[in-house]
Amino acid sequence: MKRLVVLVMALGLVACDGDSDNPAGPTTTGPIIFTAQLSAANEVPAVTGVEGNGRGSVTITIAIPRDSAGNPTDQGTVTFAMQAQGFNPGSAIVAAHIHPGAAGANGPVLVPTTLSATAPMVLADGTGNLIAGNVIISRDNTAAIMANPAGYYFNMHTPLNPTGAIRGQLTRVQ
Repeated sequence: MKRLVVLVMALGLVACDGDSDNPAGPTTTGPIIFTAQLSAANEVPAVTGVEGNGRGSVTITIAIPRDSAGNPTDQGTVTFAMQAQGFNPGSAIVAAHIHPGAAGANGPVLVPTTLSATAPMVLADGTGNLIAGNVIISRDNTAAIMANPAGYYFNMHTPLNPTGAIRGQLTRVQ
């Protein structure tokens, strides 16, 4: 009977995946995914006026080699799936980036997207979606973001708000 109990307990431990309830827990395979809900009110200072109702979201997917502990071992690539709404028809997102900085603090650009004034995300009806990929990210930047996602934010810039129109802190989802 003791052997049966030990066997059942051992099988239970093998079947249990310690990270299944913790998406921020270490994994060694698959992408690392972060999201952010973006709002004009989150910018520092908060955006008001014509673009004060701007909002959106981003899903940031990092493909990077990792060791058995889940730590990045080399550079990787980032794909940004961006969505913006609440802007005037014809508005353009001319830049978007990951920055270091807790809520309420601004920081320098850490990881850019492919958006620019010459290649913007045009919001024809005030709304737009865009996927920008194959952006290089370093091992060190990935490790830092993984260690403290809330210490980083993503924001989108417009000609009317060149320092940022909508912003949100990162949250790890996978």
